[in-house]
Amino acid sequence: MVKAVVINGSPRARKGYTAMVMEPFIQGMKDAGADVETFYAKRLKVKSCTGKMHCWYEKPGICYIKDDMQKVYPVLRRSDILVLATPVYVPLPGEMQNVMNRLCPLVIPKLQIRAGRTRARFRDDVKIQKIVLVATGAWYERENLDTVLRIAREFAEDASVEFAGAVLRPHAFLMKQKGELTKDGIAVLEEVKKAGRELIEKGKMGKNTLDTIARPLIDREELLQRYNKVAKS
Repeated sequence: MVKAVVINGSPRARKGYTAMVMEPFIQGMKDAGADVETFYAKRLKVKSCTGKMHCWYEKPGICYIKDDMQKVYPVLRRSDILVLATPVYVPLPGEMQNVMNRLCPLVIPKLQIRAGRTRARFRDDVKIQKIVLVATGAWYERENLDTVLRIAREFAEDASVEFAGAVLRPHAFLMKQKGELTKDGIAVLEEVKKAGRELIEKGKMGKNTLDTIARPLIDREELLQRYNKVAKS
């Protein structure tokens, strides 16, 4: 059975738009037979990395900071897929950044040059083979999620595992109206569930599926007018 671990970095945890998108994605993975465990960065008590590199030079693979990351590490080590889920801040919510910085103990402190870039790899006791991004944003274009996309892809390449794609949902708030999913919102989430199934069944998510998830829901000018109207009030 494929094991996946999700780290949801939204400060709103289960109540945010990121969770709204993650739920069907997780269900899709489960429908395809995966075992999925989820952590919410906001609910974890995770201290900032001190940068002492104790986990590389003193006791490789061991973080000396005793906090909630100590219960996350074992799950990460036995998981085949790591899903990073986050809204776009500038660029990441603080709790999510702390968790990602604290992933350093999973990496072997031995560097290599590959394709002109300095890289490392996960330790032998870390089973992660794929990293996936699920990201939501409020602005119009999919490109506004490019920074968090680059972070996730770079982390996968640094750890020498496959970056298996990104579920991106710009202007996610338009999927709901008066607290209820719109017709477009329901259609998008069906595609998100499909993406989760594809990831487990086929090992990757289809381009058409991902493009449908990220499609515009309204005209760009209309979105700008909505934002600017709120800003003036």
